[in-house]
Amino acid sequence: MDIQEPAFSYVDEKFADIQMLRYRLNGFEQLKPRQKVFIYYLAQATLYGRDITFDQYGKYNLKIRKTLEAIYRVGKGNDTSEQFCQLTTYLKRIWFSNGIHHHYGCLKFIPSFSPWFLLQYMEKVDKNSLPLEKGQTVQQLFHELQPVIFDPDVMTKRVNKEDGVDLVKTSACNFYDDVSQEEVECFYQKKKIHDTDQQPSWGLNSTLVKENGDLKELTWKADGKYGEAIKKIIFWLNKAVEVAENEKQKTVIRKLVRFYETGDLAHFDEYSIEWLEDKESTIDFINGFIEVYGDPLGLKGTWEGIVEYVDKEATKRTRIISENAQWFEDHSPVDPRFRKEKVKGVSANVICAAMLGGEEYPASAIGINLPNAEWIREQYGSKSVTIGNLTEAYNHAAKGSGFRQEFVDDELTLSMLDQYDDICDDLHTDLHECLGHGSGQMLPGTDADALKAYGNTIEEARADLFALYYLADGKMVQLGLLPNNEAFHAQYYSYMLNGLMTQLTRISKGHDIEEAHMRNRALIAYWALQHGEGCVEMGKRNGKTVVTIHDYQKLRACFAELLKEIQRIKSEGDYLAARNMVETYAVKVDAQLHDEVLQRFEKLNIAPYKGFINPVLSPVLNDSGEIIDVRVDYSEPYDEQMLRYSSQYGTL
Repeated sequence: MDIQEPAFSYVDEKFADIQMLRYRLNGFEQLKPRQKVFIYYLAQATLYGRDITFDQYGKYNLKIRKTLEAIYRVGKGNDTSEQFCQLTTYLKRIWFSNGIHHHYGCLKFIPSFSPWFLLQYMEKVDKNSLPLEKGQTVQQLFHELQPVIFDPDVMTKRVNKEDGVDLVKTSACNFYDDVSQEEVECFYQKKKIHDTDQQPSWGLNSTLVKENGDLKELTWKADGKYGEAIKKIIFWLNKAVEVAENEKQKTVIRKLVRFYETGDLAHFDEYSIEWLEDKESTIDFINGFIEVYGDPLGLKGTWEGIVEYVDKEATKRTRIISENAQWFEDHSPVDPRFRKEKVKGVSANVICAAMLGGEEYPASAIGINLPNAEWIREQYGSKSVTIGNLTEAYNHAAKGSGFRQEFVDDELTLSMLDQYDDICDDLHTDLHECLGHGSGQMLPGTDADALKAYGNTIEEARADLFALYYLADGKMVQLGLLPNNEAFHAQYYSYMLNGLMTQLTRISKGHDIEEAHMRNRALIAYWALQHGEGCVEMGKRNGKTVVTIHDYQKLRACFAELLKEIQRIKSEGDYLAARNMVETYAVKVDAQLHDEVLQRFEKLNIAPYKGFINPVLSPVLNDSGEIIDVRVDYSEPYDEQMLRYSSQYGTL
């Protein structure tokens, strides 16, 4: 009798402020067996980076995770007490956030179980299951971890961007040890090479520490820090070379392996150039120390991984955009000095994620544009992806939630959003990643790090504004990307509603906006509200705050004006203007509005954050032990996946 495959559901369990989702590997069964094996090997390399991300997010994260996992394995199914339920929720949040700080807001979450309960369990479990250092007792481990877990004043914020304080000393991320912000900035400024714009991404792959009064980098490489994890990544990357689709892919992977072996940032640049030039392969991946949002100074790359394959049908949309990249650049409203005379190497695909890892798991981006080095972008171009199967999962989860009906009480606007918001949202992501990040140029001699802690927010605002401006252009209809000249209204409305109001659901009461993408959206929305000459209005209707857009074309002109200024700030490296822009429009929260939004959102019983459970990829072997196929299973529970990952891929 055939075993029937369980019905697939996008929505899985919910805890704290998080909803877990599943994503489908659409079209995976149509790939050739060799391609599936290639994906499997790359997936193994992706999963082996998990411990690196945990350690980068905080020096005690691995110890805390291992301790709580040991307790969870003993108590699961046996202990039904409220304290154990609270410990379970806390552990699930740690798994989700790769540590003890909120994955988005960066504030430490405080558990509801007691220190005494923790100690009792630590004394009960097998000592060999605890992360005890040589000669350390259980009680000593408890006293080491207790303040980190329970004291709200210890390691309060993973990434602190508050103006006027030492951002390094007040951030709990594990990129620096016993150094100040001034020391870090001076250290890397001295490394910069004079008379060239082709600077390596100084500091990207190292921990900066002070030893005997001297500053020293601990490089992340095979024979350095994180070496045990990196060696495993290298092993599976080398396996992937054996079944790569073409010679270009083999060269890309070998360049990455060389970087992991040496830690030399010049090799990382070589790899990045080879990677972006591979634009024809069906299968692709990101693996390494990439995004710098986890560092308050925007220097250190958090480890991340994703394996992907092209959605050929959906990619027709992004190919149209990339093929017209020069037109978009030439017609940008920014100062002509800051436009590229010749756009190079722009490519964009809609892809299916096959495996998520590190900073991309369980919470993931839905669009990516790399490499980040400005000089490589200007000379060689960039490569963008929109992750279609993750967007698909988000859209399914949002249906029937009541969110729109709560915050939009205008039937015409609701109808417009229902009709056009999904297509506009995908197109906004495409334009943001493919063209927005790749547009414009720095003036010669401008330091790529000149905007310091404000750089990430300014860059995200630049890409968002580029996308918003062009969504309203008749070119979208001419190219067949939008059905009519009014469809863009849906994106304008949802963007302004989010930036002005609804993203506040992701912020704890009494706190400012910290995360770079949220600051970017607030900056754009509140700047437009203040400078838009009445084209956007916030007011009361039936006792609730609502957003009304009176003139969509005037709002587009407002976006154009702001894009022009943001590009100038970026191109000239105007730190003071960046600081003023962000601190004025993007940080502070209206307490009364925040209270209202939280109350309205709470009654909907919606988790403000979503993340993903990975599918399980299992090799099918022939009699000789060779992998001849790969099966996909979507049924693994969240906790079992996390415990398996800790056991199977734990290296540090």
